[in-house]
Amino acid sequence: MCGIAGFADSTAGGGGQQSPARLEAEFSLVHRMCDVIRHRGPDDEGMHVEPGLALGMRRLSIIDLAGGRQPMHNETRTIWIVFNGEIYNYRELRRELETRGHQFYTSSDTESIVHAYEEWGEDAFRRLRGMFGVAIWDQPQRMLLLARDRSGIKPLHYTERGGRLYFGSEIKSLLAAGVVAPRLNLDALDHYLAFLYTPRDQSMFGDVSKLPPGHYLRWQDGRADVRQYWQVAAEETFTGTQDDAAEQLRTVLADAVQSHMVSDVPLGAFLSGGVDSSAVVGMMARASARPVKTFSIGFDEPEFDELEHARTVARHFATDHHEFVVRPDGLSILDRLIAHFDEPFADSSAIPTWYVSEIARRHVTVVLSGDGGDELFGGYDRYLPHPSVARFDRLPLPGRRGMAALVWPHLPHGARGKNFLRHVAKNADQRYVDARVFFQPDERASLYSPDVRRALATHAERALECRFDRFSGLSLQARMMRVDFETYLPEDVLTKVDRMSMAHSIESRVPILDNEVIEFAATLPSSFKIKDGRRKYILKQALRPMLPAGILERRKQGFGVPLGVWFRGGLTDLFADVLHSARTEQRGYFEPSFIRRLIREHLAGARDHTLRLWQLLVFELWHRQYLDGSGVGSPNAHLHLAPFTLRR
Repeated sequence: MCGIAGFADSTAGGGGQQSPARLEAEFSLVHRMCDVIRHRGPDDEGMHVEPGLALGMRRLSIIDLAGGRQPMHNETRTIWIVFNGEIYNYRELRRELETRGHQFYTSSDTESIVHAYEEWGEDAFRRLRGMFGVAIWDQPQRMLLLARDRSGIKPLHYTERGGRLYFGSEIKSLLAAGVVAPRLNLDALDHYLAFLYTPRDQSMFGDVSKLPPGHYLRWQDGRADVRQYWQVAAEETFTGTQDDAAEQLRTVLADAVQSHMVSDVPLGAFLSGGVDSSAVVGMMARASARPVKTFSIGFDEPEFDELEHARTVARHFATDHHEFVVRPDGLSILDRLIAHFDEPFADSSAIPTWYVSEIARRHVTVVLSGDGGDELFGGYDRYLPHPSVARFDRLPLPGRRGMAALVWPHLPHGARGKNFLRHVAKNADQRYVDARVFFQPDERASLYSPDVRRALATHAERALECRFDRFSGLSLQARMMRVDFETYLPEDVLTKVDRMSMAHSIESRVPILDNEVIEFAATLPSSFKIKDGRRKYILKQALRPMLPAGILERRKQGFGVPLGVWFRGGLTDLFADVLHSARTEQRGYFEPSFIRRLIREHLAGARDHTLRLWQLLVFELWHRQYLDGSGVGSPNAHLHLAPFTLRR
């Protein structure tokens, strides 16, 4: 695990010479790009600079502590690589490549990627079983390749400027290079306000793109070409019984967990007490000769606290268990949290993820998490039809829309009935999109200033609607899971875990998102995953022989944070001080009167606007750190970005 950064220059010819001063300047630049992501790899640093290329990395040593230094190259020094992640089938790849004549000099997984690329070219990426963000320099072809793992566990960002392509595990590396203009991407802002995060291929900076999961980028002759090398299967092909499926799933999961436990440093697991993390801990316990180290987070507010469930699992598997309770003063880390995301990110579960990573780092360097189970096996409430709304589905859609149009104008602003009518007037796939959205389109239209409304190119919901259409041959529930896998999982869940764990120099692995688990889950019909209103049915059947019944049958709680309680308590001034400030109101993005109304209704208890106000608060604090250049404690405060002005 590490952080990577670098650039390729299409204007520098191959085989040419550069002055020592120029090479020194390039070395200094890539060093600066790596230094700002030191938290991703505090153990070592490595760089390679040649005419037209600079590769750099910060290393968190996990496997082959002595021999796994990067950048790494092939036997003839014509192929170079920097790599962030872990490859779990690297031993199998190595054995196959050695039979084909490749010579290995280390025991690291990185070297397997170098030789796999030599042997199979760009097809090598589909052979990798693991999590990765990788950059490969093919010197004979003067070509830079960037690639990202199938699920998007590891990040990779890039930007083009002046005949160069710059890349980095985090956006802050591109900011450190001084090549990113402080230009806000208004479409990304709309996406953020709709979903809490920015899109899978864009960022809040207009010049910075994300490489999507399952894709690679080829940079050659000054042109970037992004291609998809893998996507989740669109057909459910499993033909066995449910018992067959449960048995196979148990075997595949156990193999995935065991492969993810390979490490030359101490490892443990995040444990919430939910089905997914409990399954990972249970399989780790079966595969380990020592007690598994487990780490859990709780709250004083009972409706949010899961510590008792985590303790049940910890006792059941006799783990070495550690806990931490997050209280309102836990928000003191907000500036640092925002600094590690580089973009506005409003999923408040990032707060407990920060703290559980912090306590885990005191004991281990690697943790396994249970992320991915909800998207693969049907764990979210939104996959179930709402009974009161579903009753109206028997009526023709035009009739439902007409009824809603008649009643809507007579309901007061904020009435609960409006939300019900919104659902009744839509078909099931549109209701899924609604369930994913926090600021509804009409609310965002009221929030935005006229300039922003005119400048927006599209509406954020379209990103989900397009993906929904791609899986038209599947059941409604299967389509929801596929879209969540391609959007919510990488853009929210995996982004959160990567940034918060890496902020504490700890590697988080995700065995449920192992290639074999994903591919097997995709073959299962949705009727195996959700049965008679029971979510994750087949996963629970697979785990029934090993998990306590109380854990299997408990209702999903989610990794929520009591923000509403905190903000109505001693933190109410935070909203007013930031969102009511002249600095915020004069930016020109939002209508101040709309924000004032949200705060007024929230404090009066008329409506719960906790998440909307949290989104606006995080955006404003991010803006101050990254676009105003005044962030306290921000790793980017030294970049002195120019103030932003709205481009009309």
